[in-house]
Parts: sequence; C-alpha cells; structure tokens
Amino acid sequence: MTAINSTPLSADASAKHRYNIFLLLVAGLGGLLYGIDVGIIGGALPYLEATSRLTAAQLSVIVAAVLLGSVFSTLFAGILADWMGRKPLMVLSGVSFVLSIPVIALSQGYGPLFFGRLLQGISGGLIGVVVPLYLAECLAASSRGKGTAIFQWLLTLGIVAAALVGIYFSYRVQAVSLASDAATLFAFKNQAWRRIFWVSLPPGVLFVLGSLMVSESPRWLFRRGKKEQAYAALLRSRSAEQAGLELREMEETVHLAQQKLSPGKRVRESLLQRKYVIPFMLALVILACNTATGINSIIGYNAGILLQSGLSDLHAHWGYVIFTIVNFLMTMVGMVLVDRKGRRFLFIVGTSGIIISLIGVGILFLRTEKLSIDARSQVQSMVGADQELTLRFDQAQASHLLAASGDTARQIESNRASLAIIYSYGDFTAATSFVRSDDTAAVPIQITRESCVPANKVEAFFKNPFADLDAARSAPLKIQKAVVGQVPDANHGWLVALGLYLFMAFYAFGPGVCVWLALSELMPTRIRSNGMSIALVINQLVSTVLAGIFLPFVSKYGYSSMFFLFACFTVVYFITVAFFLPETKGKTLEEIEAHFAGKATA
Repeated sequence: MTAINSTPLSADASAKHRYNIFLLLVAGLGGLLYGIDVGIIGGALPYLEATSRLTAAQLSVIVAAVLLGSVFSTLFAGILADWMGRKPLMVLSGVSFVLSIPVIALSQGYGPLFFGRLLQGISGGLIGVVVPLYLAECLAASSRGKGTAIFQWLLTLGIVAAALVGIYFSYRVQAVSLASDAATLFAFKNQAWRRIFWVSLPPGVLFVLGSLMVSESPRWLFRRGKKEQAYAALLRSRSAEQAGLELREMEETVHLAQQKLSPGKRVRESLLQRKYVIPFMLALVILACNTATGINSIIGYNAGILLQSGLSDLHAHWGYVIFTIVNFLMTMVGMVLVDRKGRRFLFIVGTSGIIISLIGVGILFLRTEKLSIDARSQVQSMVGADQELTLRFDQAQASHLLAASGDTARQIESNRASLAIIYSYGDFTAATSFVRSDDTAAVPIQITRESCVPANKVEAFFKNPFADLDAARSAPLKIQKAVVGQVPDANHGWLVALGLYLFMAFYAFGPGVCVWLALSELMPTRIRSNGMSIALVINQLVSTVLAGIFLPFVSKYGYSSMFFLFACFTVVYFITVAFFLPETKGKTLEEIEAHFAGKATA
C-alpha cells in the first residue's frame, strides 16, 4: 500500500512545485514590465526628440507622463486591489500596458503620445503595488523572500533589456547616417523609437495570459468570507497541513481583533493600534529613503554623469549598459541570500556600501569641480534682441569664455572644457545639460522661451505654482549661471564609473531586493493594500522631486554636492533599518503582525 499511495502524493507535490514556479514566472513578468516602464524611454528619447518636432517642454512632459500616471494609479491601487481582488487587478495592469504600446508606437502627435505614456505609467503603478502584494499573500513564508526578489530581478532585467535595445538602435542609426542621406536618416530615426516600444509588447501579453491562470490571493478570499475558496487557493501551493495551519492563523487573527473591539468602533480604533501605526510609519520611511539614495536619478542621468566624469560618448553609453548588468547580476546574489541571511542583514550591508560609494564618487567630482568658473556675464552679452540664445560650445568658444574670465580659468583646458547654463524667464528657471568642447557632434545649446516657460497654466502650476505666467511670456532672458569646468581624463571617468558600479551593486544586493519585501511584509493584512499604495506614492513623490531638481542642482552646485546629499539621505536609511527594522525571514504575515502588536519578538 505504501508503494501504491506514494505515486499520487508524489504527483501532488510535483504539481504544487510547478504551480509555485509558475507563480514566480508571472511575478517575474510583472517585474520585467515595471523595468521596461522605467528604462524604455532612455533609448527612444533621442530619436523621438529628433523626429517628433515637439518642444523641450512637451518632451519633458512625455518623459514625466509615466511617473504622473504611476502616481495616480498607485494612489488608487490599494482600493482597487481590495475592491476587485489581486488577480483581476494584475490582469488590468497588464492589459493597460499592452494597450499603451500601439497607442505610443502609432502616435502622430503630442496628444496620443502623452496618453500612451500616461497609460503606461498607470500600468507600472498598478504592477508596483499589486504584484508584491499578491506574492506576499500567496507564497509560503519560506519562499516569500525569493519570490519577491524575482520580481525585482526581472525588473532589473527589463532595464538591461531596454538599455541593450537602445544601444542596438544607436549602432543602426550610426550605420544609416554613414551610408544614407538626411531624409533617409530622419525616416529611420522616426521608425527607430517606434520599434523600441514595439519590442516591449510580447512580455505584456505573456503577463496578461499568466495572470489569468493563477489563483486569487487566499487572504483576500478569506477577508471576503470565502473560506473554502481561500483554503483551495492555499492548497495549490502548499501541503494540506501547511494550508490548514495558515488558515487557522487567519481565523485567530480575525477572532482576536473581534474580541478586543466592539463592532461600532472596530475600524477607527483598530487603525490607531501600534500594530498598524508602527509598521506603516516604518514602511513610509524605508520607501522614501530608498528613492532618496538617488537610485532613479543615477539610472536616468547615468550617461550624462559618465560624460561629465571624463568618458567619451560611446564609452559613457556602454558604461550605462554595464551599470544595468551589474544591477541584474547583483540582484541575483541578493535573491540567493535573502531567505538565508535575512532582510535586515542585506539592508544593513547594502546601505553601508551605498554610503561609502556615494561619498567616493562625490569626492572624485569635487576634485575637478573646484576648478570651475562662472562665465555668466560673458554669456549674457551673447543674448540676442529676441531674448534667445544659440551657442555652439567648441574649443574656440571655450577659449573665448576662459580668456574673458581672467587668471582663475587658466587651469581649465579649452579642448576639454564643459559648459552648463542656468537661465530664467521671469519666475521660471531651467538649465541646460552639460556640453563638452571636445564633442564635435554636439548640437549647439539653444535657449528659447518655449524651453523654459510652460505652454499653459496647468503646466505652470506644476512647475512653479507661485509664478506669474503672463509676465514670464514677455520677460527678458536672464542668465543665472554659466558654469565652465574642466572635463577630467578617461581614467577619472572610469574611477567614477567604478564608484557607480559599486553603488549599484550594493543597492541591488540589499535595498533593491528587500524594499519590496519590506513594503509587503511589514503592512498588516487589514491595511496592506492601501498602506502599500500610500507608501509607494510617497516613494514616487520623492523620486519626482529629486528628478526635477537634479539638473538645476548639479548645474549650480556640481555633481559632488548631489552625491553628498544622496549619501546623507542614505545615512537616515541605514539608521532606520539597523535600529528599528525587525527581521521577518521565515515568519508568516500573521507572526509579523503579532510582533508589532507586542506579542512576539522578531
């Protein structure tokens, strides 16, 4: 009888194992889509800018539309997850992504392009909440860390894939530019950015199909009074003994809450208990600090940072590809260790390494930025009667600006100089990117009113709610600062690149893997979906602020100050995880909730 009964048991265990793998695969596809959302615009933007005839302000809105859509969808993702369920929301997020691709790729104007990017951001915001939430509620405690780490791992793969697609098309564009006329090159660039978006369509389709085939979250089903369906969902990935144990824990948690609170006061009083307030506040701090490390800004402006550090254009772009590969590989290391060493250990090691890396990169930049001079008055004199400026910054122009600046500029070589201009029209301020005098292919700096002053009152409100838009439309161009600096040599550039690789390695190893876990594990079941939404909105607002101030800040104060600021934020991050974060490795969600209620130790 033993031999006869062993076969179905073995088959059942095998089926559960396959389902767990399928869960991880679906979650990974969600992470892949999230990563593509983050990285795809980097490769497409140069060709979109060259062929769309959109203004700088409109292009900025197109880039930011994903973030805007993500903020709104994240805000409502928790409510939607509780109302319609985790599985339907996963399907909806995938469908939104799939629909966004043809809207973007087939667009012929600003409106459809903006709508498609907004839809893509809505998809990313929903995925960022619902997939970690779903994994936390569906996977067993022993594999929950690995499952959520796979979401982050495939997220990094999405960024790598986007970078590789971008560099592939950059080589194609270079080949066409050498062999064809201007009209052919324009047409190819117009198709290039569209094809970059089309390439990201298949993972979205697969994510939708996978989401349709998984079970609903057992904890969501239990909260809806569907106890039998919750038990059946647990049985798809657990043994009968494990499923029964977790179901009893859910019942005990609800029973204890009902015993302590009268029906009329249950909602209000329960939300003010320490088991809700403490983990919620802890998750808020962790999510805010996670972005305040500068991770999104360093990813978004990576090529520009490497260019200013001394690398050539091609080396800077390859440096970014290496940067994304480091992210991908070190996320794999974090995945292996997260359920062995624990979340808190990875957090502490990761934030410590981030602090050291950021300080190191800041010191490298500070050594060269000490030589910078301000050629504001000279650049202001070049402004035309139309209150616009077109300036080609080559070696001759660099020599002119440096000669007019006196003895302090003699240490800067005109053949390896850089220039960034901060300017304003009335109450609105903008900044150019750094350009180098040794870049013969660089387009001239063009400063126009359209590049600074918003086109309407809605854009004006988001850019500066206290500004006078009408006055700015007729105000003269004022050069606030024109920073001329020395571009270091390539050795300095590779040292900065190494520092950024170390930053990325420590981030991917620690916070990159653990932040999604912290978000989903710390929140008690009752407030998990809404709490995750609020925490992610805070995370994205911090990201928006940092992205918005990055270029003006580094133009005015230098890259060194920006990296030192990121390091200060990471010190707060380190203190939080080292002294206030409990270890959650191997604990069920109910055990973690009991810890914050003061009934267990973690």
